[in-house]
Amino acid sequence: MTSAAKTPASSSAAKTPQAARVWQRMLSGRRLDLLDPSPLDVEIADIAHGLARVARWNGQTSGAHIFSVAQHTLLVEAVMREKSPRVDARLRLAALLHDAPEYVIGDMISPFKAVIGESYKAVERRLLAAIHIRFGLPAVLDDAIERQIKAADRGAAYLEATHLAGFTKAEAKRLFGSDPGLPPAMVDDYLTPWSAGKAEKRLLARFAALYG
Repeated sequence: MTSAAKTPASSSAAKTPQAARVWQRMLSGRRLDLLDPSPLDVEIADIAHGLARVARWNGQTSGAHIFSVAQHTLLVEAVMREKSPRVDARLRLAALLHDAPEYVIGDMISPFKAVIGESYKAVERRLLAAIHIRFGLPAVLDDAIERQIKAADRGAAYLEATHLAGFTKAEAKRLFGSDPGLPPAMVDDYLTPWSAGKAEKRLLARFAALYG
C-alpha cells in the first residue's frame, strides 16, 4: 500500500506576516507612534532620560563620558541666553527642545543625514511638531525663531568641535561659524562631559525653570 502524496499546507495554516511595529515604548509606559506621534504620548521625563544617553558626534569626543544630546541642548540654550539675555523664555524653551526628537530616533551626524535625505527629516519634523504642541509651542516655529536657534546651535557645535571632537579652530569656523564667546566658567562647565544622570537632572531642571 502506497502512502498518500503530501499536499502543501493549507493557506489558513500558513503564517501571515505581521505589520511592522512603528511605535516605541518609553519607560513612562507611553507608546509613541513614529508615523503619527501624539502630543499626549510625549513626556519630558522620557525625553531627558533618552537624550542623556544619546551621544553627540557619534561618540567621537574626548572625556570620561559621552557628550550627550541632553548636554548639547543645554549648551545651545546657554549660548542663546548669553547672546540675547532678554530673549523670551518660550524661545529659550524651543531652543532647549530643538533636538528632542532624537530621544526616539537617535542623533545622526550631519553627513549621514545628507545621505539619507528627506525621509529622516520628515520623521524628525513630525516628532518635533508633537513635542512642541505638548509643551505649548507652535507646531512649526517662525523662520526668524528658527534662525536664532540655528545660530545658537552652530555656536554650540563650534565649541564642541574645538574642545571635544578634535577640530582645529580654522576648520570649525569654516564649518560652523565663529566662536560664540561664552565666559570661561561656562565653557568649563558645559564642555566637560557629564554623566548620564547629571545630564538628565540638569535638563529636567532647566526645562522646569523655562516651562514653569
